[in-house]
Formats: sequence, C-alpha cells, structure tokens
Amino acid sequence: MITTESEAVADPLPDLSKWIRPGDSIVWGQAGGEPEALTRALVAQRAALGPLTVTVGFSLTDTISPEHADHIRIRSYCASGTNRSLSRAGLLDILPVPYSWLPNALADIDVLMLHLPPARPDGRFNLGLMQEYIAPLIPRARVILAEVNDQMPSVPGLLDIGPEQIDHIVETSRPLRELHHPAPGAAELKIARHIAGIIEDGSVLQMGLGQIPEAVLSALGQHRDLGIHSGVIGDGVADLTEAGVITNARKTRDQGVSVTGWLLGSRRIYDFAHGNDGVRLCPCTYTHNPAILAEHDRYVAINAAIEVDLTGQVNAEVAGGRYIGAVGGAAEFLRGAHASRGGLPIIALPSTVARTGASRIVAQLSGPVSTPRSEAGLIVTEHGIADLRGRSLRERRKLMIDIAGPEHRAALEAAET
Repeated sequence: MITTESEAVADPLPDLSKWIRPGDSIVWGQAGGEPEALTRALVAQRAALGPLTVTVGFSLTDTISPEHADHIRIRSYCASGTNRSLSRAGLLDILPVPYSWLPNALADIDVLMLHLPPARPDGRFNLGLMQEYIAPLIPRARVILAEVNDQMPSVPGLLDIGPEQIDHIVETSRPLRELHHPAPGAAELKIARHIAGIIEDGSVLQMGLGQIPEAVLSALGQHRDLGIHSGVIGDGVADLTEAGVITNARKTRDQGVSVTGWLLGSRRIYDFAHGNDGVRLCPCTYTHNPAILAEHDRYVAINAAIEVDLTGQVNAEVAGGRYIGAVGGAAEFLRGAHASRGGLPIIALPSTVARTGASRIVAQLSGPVSTPRSEAGLIVTEHGIADLRGRSLRERRKLMIDIAGPEHRAALEAAET
C-alpha cells in the first residue's frame, strides 16, 4: 500500500528500514534524476540497512563518497561526473556492457528509487528526466520508492508509472542538479566545423556527452529539418529546435518528435522538454537498438573517445591507467549509422591531450578496446577526417597518421602496430 510524506530534501530523512533489507541491490536515476531525498537517507542509514549494492549512473552529486563503501558496494556503467572520486579510490565496480544491455545487467534489482514530477491529471506519473535503463526495471523491482518533486519537469515518454506501483512517496520541492559544459576550445571548434560540413539537411542526429557534441550543435545553425534519435540530449537541442533547425520532419519513424533516453544539461533543456509533445523519452532498448537506428536515412552518430589506434580501435574507458569513461552506447550507435542509408558513424576527439600534449592517435591503445575496429567509420580530429570505411589496415594507418598532431606523425610512422 502506498504511503506518502512531505519533507525538505535534507531534514527529516525518511526511515527506509521498512522497505530495504540487508543484501538488497538498489538502483536510482542518474544526474538530475537522482532522488536525493531517498539516496541521502540511504547513505545516512547504511550501517543499519547494509550490506547493500548500489548502482549509480552519471552522478552530479556527492551522495556516494569513498567513506560510504564501509557498508555499500558501488557499481556503475561509467566513471563520469562525481564518480571520478570513487574510481580514483578503487571503489567503483564497473559494468562493462553496451548501454542497451544495462536492464539485463541489473536484473538482480530489489529496490528502485525514482525522481518524479507531480502526477498527471489521470493520476499517473511521467518518469521525470529519463527512461533509458530505469524504465525497464520498474516491473522487476520488489520495492519502488519515489521522490515527487514539484520542480521536476513532466516530460512525455513511452512508459509511465501508476501510483499503485509505488510503495512509498516522499514529496519535495527543490531545484534540479544541472550540468553546464565549459566553452569549447579551438580544437573542439575545428572538429565541430569538420563534422558540420559533412552533415546533410534532413539528417537524424545522435550525440554523445561532452564539449564536442555541443560544439557540433552550435555549428549547425544553417542546416534544415534535422532530426534527433539519441541516448541523451542537452541544451543545444533546445536551442536548435527553437531556431527551426531541428524539426524531425524527415524522420522515417517518430516523425515530428525528438527521441532520447534522458536529459542532461541546465534548466534550459528541462524547461524546454516540460510538457513538450515534440520530445519523447524512451527506454535504452529503443534508443540504442541498431535495427531501429538503421531505419533512419542519413543517421549521424557522433561519439567521443579517449584515444584511437591506427587501425580504428577505440578506447573510451581508461586514461593513465585509471577508469574515467564508459563502454556506453557508442558501438550500438555506430552500427546503426553504418547500416543507415547515407549514415555517418563518427568518432571525434582532439588529436592531443590538452594538459600534456601527448598524442591521442596512438600506435597501440593504453586501455581496453571499447569499440572494435570492425565498427570504425569516420575518425575526426582538428586536423581532418579519416574515413576508414572499406579501408584495409595499411590504408587506415596512413589515414590516421594524417589526422594526428603534426608533431607526432613521424613517431607514429616509425611505430610498429
């Protein structure tokens, strides 16, 4: 039977012992979708509730810190955001799976914590900022706890939840966490111009996280009838939609609608998506399905990398021996773009590490192969575009060296691969 209480986010904290048992596996939404009224209560009560396994996504809070590992095992698909401190401490247990597999990887869930907007007039709840891997877990969880925040936007989605499915609601009123990207540098702007120059009107876009995707969106102001089918969207999509650049008019499915799994950005994208029938949140089994992606003509997948080797293998996970990224959905999006008529499977990265000047085009990867060379398409740096599609290993080597930093090309020529 559903119970409800009202509170501020910090005090008093709800007593979770009625719903959480020792040994439970707990999952909650990421970024602005974290239900902090519940997660902070969990951390405060961990000694009495634990041991527990908690799965977090891209985090914008300090809710889970290294000192909390005394009673909590911490899992994630990524070491992004504030998860970096957990990774540095060796306390982040990574799930190295493609993004669309996450619902199955989390099949051991016991408790699901949601961050929801107020109920719709029909009494049901939209799922706030995300559906992605969270929505498929709703029927699998033994217990569902929800923070209902009157400042959470109500974004249309493929799935929703009824009040009878929720075991306990905590009502709050608090601003959402936001992510503001730093201004792109000269290299990122050059990369964005390269990519914008090969995107045709009517293309359907997917953008990963980071400065480069946002810079690409900023460079598309003269394009027309672009569409969106992406894992995540941010402020740039709101800007281009209101400018009339993104219309979704030429999409072969979900026409007129920007499809995404979750929202990550500032209040700008939250307000834009609130009650907007031109935005639809969907589970990752839909947003990341290569067969669905391939139905779109001119599907353009734009994803980042830590480094790429001379054959097109991509490391998007480890730098300097430390886990900082994710397997994510890049390979799924690239596969969809490869199969799309006129599609562009793009990996974009600056040619060097800004802090050290080390080359990010390398003879051999220093970390795992996050995306195999069989999925390689177009690799873009500030020095140009290497189109590896249909190219032999020898041909790829030359093309990749041509887009490396000029100061590193001789060493790459001399290196054995």
